[in-house]
Amino acid sequence: MVENRITNVAIVGASGNSGRFMAQAILETGKHTLTALTRAGSNANLPAGVICKVIDYTKPETIVAALRGQDALVVTLPGQAPLETEVALIEAAGEAGVSWILNDWAVDTQHEDLVKDVPPLQKKVSVRKAIEKLGKSNYISLCTSFWYEWSMAIPDAFGIDLINHTAIFFDEGDTRITISTWPQVGRAVAAILSLPVKAEGSAACLETLKNKVVYCKSFTLNQQEMLESACRVTQTTKDDWKISKVPCEKRYEEGQQQMNKGEFDGFVKVLYTRVFYPDGCGNIDHKGTINELLGLPVEDLDTATLAAIERAKAQP
Repeated sequence: MVENRITNVAIVGASGNSGRFMAQAILETGKHTLTALTRAGSNANLPAGVICKVIDYTKPETIVAALRGQDALVVTLPGQAPLETEVALIEAAGEAGVSWILNDWAVDTQHEDLVKDVPPLQKKVSVRKAIEKLGKSNYISLCTSFWYEWSMAIPDAFGIDLINHTAIFFDEGDTRITISTWPQVGRAVAAILSLPVKAEGSAACLETLKNKVVYCKSFTLNQQEMLESACRVTQTTKDDWKISKVPCEKRYEEGQQQMNKGEFDGFVKVLYTRVFYPDGCGNIDHKGTINELLGLPVEDLDTATLAAIERAKAQP
């Protein structure tokens, strides 16, 4: 760390869906040296300028060694990664003297009913508690809600099939939720890491975000508005789409039954349908975002929808 700024940043998952956008945005600031932690044999395609260090999760000392001299650790593990893996990273970061950990990238895990109804979200809460209990690093958990390009391209997620032009509205399709694009998440992470640690005059600083869940977004939308964007991008009308409706609670229960059978599609249904419940758990606008503090831009919805369509076309 140089004076009042973070300079050395490590990232886990730098070649992943969201991690690659974070890595690229961090590099583009020109303010940080970025190190990617990868496993032996990994074929990760890292951006130019990223330092690569190999770690072995069965040998914690390799993680500690890779994190020595790092000011911050950005953790972007796959959703199915076990809690023990992230805890191993946290413990190694603490031993290596890493001051800041950025994590989460999820829906609002401070909403107790949502976490209760979607048990896999409990892992996010457990990670924060583990960092607090260890007491060696500070965390900033960034709630980005769903990734738009990812979710819009999966019919079971937002209920919209961009290829076959069908849409299933949950209830009436009018419940609004907040959403982030991958580029916006990348910009947010880079901007957070570029803040001074302590306040410089009236400027924002990391200390104000320390050990908090903070929120960023790209859009606040309902399914009807998502479909309208899809129509504009594909130059179709709603008459060209087969539209149906399903009660949220019914879809959620169907998802639970699938989960009990070990089907991943069930988890997708449970998570996405629950966030569209009319209790407002998916809309974080009332909690306030750090978009303005970080200088994040206002994005174009149709551009993001086009990216989702391209992704949907690329899927097998």
